[in-house]
Amino acid sequence: MSVRTTRMALVAATAVTLSVALAVPAVAAAPAGEGHGPTRKAVQAAVDAGVPGVTVTAKDGRGTWSATAGVGNLKTGKPRSADDRYRVGSITKTFVATVLLQLEAEGTLSLDDTVEEWLPGVVRGNGHDGSRVTLRQLLNHTSGIYNYTADEDFGRTYFLKDGFFEHRYDTKKPAELVALAMTHKPDFEPGTSWNYSNTNFVLAGLVIEKATGRPYGAEVRDRIIKPLHLTATSLPGTRVSVPGPSSRAYSKLAETATGPTYDVTKINPSLAYAAGEMISNSADLNRFYSALLRGKLLPREQLAEMTTTIPVDEANGYGLGLMKTKLTCGVTVWGHGGGIHGSISEGVTTRDGRHALAFNFNGDWSGDTAAVVEAEFCGTEPVRGGDRAGSDKKHSVLSDVMSVPRHIG
Repeated sequence: MSVRTTRMALVAATAVTLSVALAVPAVAAAPAGEGHGPTRKAVQAAVDAGVPGVTVTAKDGRGTWSATAGVGNLKTGKPRSADDRYRVGSITKTFVATVLLQLEAEGTLSLDDTVEEWLPGVVRGNGHDGSRVTLRQLLNHTSGIYNYTADEDFGRTYFLKDGFFEHRYDTKKPAELVALAMTHKPDFEPGTSWNYSNTNFVLAGLVIEKATGRPYGAEVRDRIIKPLHLTATSLPGTRVSVPGPSSRAYSKLAETATGPTYDVTKINPSLAYAAGEMISNSADLNRFYSALLRGKLLPREQLAEMTTTIPVDEANGYGLGLMKTKLTCGVTVWGHGGGIHGSISEGVTTRDGRHALAFNFNGDWSGDTAAVVEAEFCGTEPVRGGDRAGSDKKHSVLSDVMSVPRHIG
């Protein structure tokens, strides 16, 4: 993919925000008729670069194809499964945005409502003013609201080794996450720029709860998970485990991609809430994104709103909880990606919903997610040695992967 985040630059930053580096991936054309061969090679390249294991599923006009590479458990050598469930991080955001758009379609709220109307006094302090921020600006990251996961103390506490092992089971309330953001100044005046902020979707989750009188997770389950029969998808709340079948998740818990590897599978995901707590698998993500883009979840007007994008750079745009990326071969894909401790995931589809891809890396310090997407949709594959362990790893901005430390992406 032509635009990819630079992982090492992100993890080394003192105050991490979405940082996008423009780079053209080293690719070579795949021989005609290989089908998913390039995708299989890109997945194996990620393992060769240091990712413990990968699970991938694609669905197109020819049917469903799945593959795995590497291992799901470094101690036992057990392989990954095509049915693995995994933490999907910020892919949660597309689900949350879909619910808010459904509520708009039903007349419960308007995306032009201000945050102050729904959450009085919550966005206030150090220049933040909820009366000047709309719900739409939360969903497309033009609010200017500070990203709570960029706070240095939060990063040390939850994303670096010493803090993580002491605090991995802490329960964080969404109000605490927002309050932390309010201790910082806004990134910019509302509506004047774009910057990725997990705080936006914590607030979006709170708005859903205020508008419906129910937990946001209950709305996601009743409106999306159950109707689409997403049997591997869940909102864990404070549950620290991942339901089976699943693999272990691994991290360096450091600002480098070297050093010891730690098992970080168990964690209280309340630190992510509506910005990134969900669990799913590749088949469910493909079903979700295909249904969404084919208009099965939203009326035409709301889907048009969701797919109206703010330019992020020359190849990428951000809609309402949904990313648009033009690949090097000219194909455009829609979806989202996410990173949370030990888990990097992508879910994308073409605009007609007919060709979908979802996959997961069970390590958060290495591998090239962009190469997997390019391989599947463009038939290209990384040139051998193009992503070596220990080098600057490049990732798609589509994934907005804010790898540890300091980010849920």
